[in-house]
Amino acid sequence: MLLGGWQLYAQLSGVDDFLLPAPTDVGAALVEDRALLWDAFTVTAGEIALGLLLALGAALALAVAVHLSPTLRRAVYPLLVASQTVPIPIIAPLLVVWFGFALFPKLVIVALVCFFPIVVPVLDGLAGVAPEQRKLLRTLGATRWQVLRHVEAPSALPGLFTGAKLAVAVAAIAAVLAEQAGSSEGIGHLITQAIPQLETARAWAAVVVLSLFSVALFAALALAERRLAPWAHRHPS
Repeated sequence: MLLGGWQLYAQLSGVDDFLLPAPTDVGAALVEDRALLWDAFTVTAGEIALGLLLALGAALALAVAVHLSPTLRRAVYPLLVASQTVPIPIIAPLLVVWFGFALFPKLVIVALVCFFPIVVPVLDGLAGVAPEQRKLLRTLGATRWQVLRHVEAPSALPGLFTGAKLAVAVAAIAAVLAEQAGSSEGIGHLITQAIPQLETARAWAAVVVLSLFSVALFAALALAERRLAPWAHRHPS
């Protein structure tokens, strides 16, 4: 229905193809420009995957540190919120000056965007353990790290997957913006080149490829969550 409505609107509304190509034109671009799209996709997909891994590692480390130290939580949490209000076009040129046009600045941008959606649900999961469970383990002689490992970490695992799925949705946008700020390859660079050349269908085809990749990543995370945290999907009887 969506594709049909899109096709009819593109044909009957009088909107210029430069602004909104029909799905048939986008499909044709997917076929005709498949080699170009594939080369750009492999670059951007690598940036997204590595950026997500960097965000996951940093989010887990900081979440545990903040959870174990109330003082650190009060000091760092406002900074985490503030970090999400800085527009990418402001920091991207600075990262390019510091690190050049290599891979690392793009990974930093993707990680910065994906970091906050991961760390917040992980923190909530770590703090969501019932006080009675902690008290029972301490009564049995468990150390602070044993409580973290056996009770709090499993409680935070569903939040980790929730955050990762949220991050996947924004990682593609971050990667494209990073490439548009300074890159000679990738989906963002391809879109930046295609639009001035009036190849809007090619730009939309690039968006379709990136969207399918994000959906596949989201589905893979959902499957991993069901395998690794099955208790998160059990409904009380």
